[in-house]
Amino acid sequence: MAHASLADTGFGSATAGPAQVLIVDDSVVARSVLGRMVEGTRRFRVAAAYSDVRAALDYLKTHSVDIILLDIEMPGIDGLTALPDVISAGRGAKVLIVSSAAEQGAAVTVQALALGAADTLVKPGIGAFGGRFAEVLEERLSRLLETHAHPAPPEPAAAVHPAPVPVTPQHHGAVHLPDDFELVAIGASTGGIHALSQLLRAIPAKFQVPILVTQHLPVSFMSYFATQLAVLGGRPCDVAADRMRIRPGRIIVAPGDAHMRVVRTSDGSAIRLTHEKATSGCMPSVDPMFESVAQVFGARALGVVLSGMGRDGCEGARDLIDAGARVLAQDQASSVVWGMPGAVANAGRASAILPPDEIGRLIARRGGAA
Repeated sequence: MAHASLADTGFGSATAGPAQVLIVDDSVVARSVLGRMVEGTRRFRVAAAYSDVRAALDYLKTHSVDIILLDIEMPGIDGLTALPDVISAGRGAKVLIVSSAAEQGAAVTVQALALGAADTLVKPGIGAFGGRFAEVLEERLSRLLETHAHPAPPEPAAAVHPAPVPVTPQHHGAVHLPDDFELVAIGASTGGIHALSQLLRAIPAKFQVPILVTQHLPVSFMSYFATQLAVLGGRPCDVAADRMRIRPGRIIVAPGDAHMRVVRTSDGSAIRLTHEKATSGCMPSVDPMFESVAQVFGARALGVVLSGMGRDGCEGARDLIDAGARVLAQDQASSVVWGMPGAVANAGRASAILPPDEIGRLIARRGGAA
């Protein structure tokens, strides 16, 4: 049997009430157990459960869901290979990888997050499914639902932002960044890890301008993520802590459970962590980082928005532009999801729209490190 329909599994039909969950797992036992756990919550219900990716993709052509539980190790098309297509077909649905191979720091976990998965969860052996796993699953689903969709109001048609001069990738050579910018602030989400790796590889180790990164990732992954960025960037990378000083030649990444803001100090600048609700609904959010960078560094800052769902970073990009700074956005062709950079570009707040490796080379050239 290619899939298990709602009738086959005993689950009710999709409604507009509880959040809809699609399960994709080749194990009939896993589908059944995961389905009962989802149905056992009050906030979620199973829209459908399938044993292979092709059937799930066909379902998503005509149905919308909020969250997709995706196994990795499946016959035919495996979960990692299918992940970009699942994300695209999901049209904004968050993908939670549920697999026995999804240990923290494991290669498949890193790859899944790089390809755009919202989170990962280790699936226990069939005999080890229990109450604790059900609690963790519900907690992960709830967290994903809270950040699922909080769209910002559309940009007024009459809004004018004269500072940026949007350009197409083939005209990026005309872009002029100030030679003396003192901070690079990068925001990213779905597909952002891959884009970050390309960007950082294009920046030589001698580049001394501090780099701040707000990437939407689970809390448990941040330490490993910082380690990976240190390797990719050829420079130290730390997970932000409250009152941490911003120093040359280093990367600081926002923790998964707080916004990373910048404040002035008597001898420079430092990080402050905050927990207020952001307009985008994201935690951490790019907007508070950009807003505070604009306040402290003004025209001496550079903002970058990479692949990601939603509009996080768009309002903060306006603050940077109004302060005289420049904002670079990833182009659509290289983005896993052109939500965040597309919002910035469509609002007229992008000084250039480029692939991430070209953004890196442009940063390095204007920063005197090329």
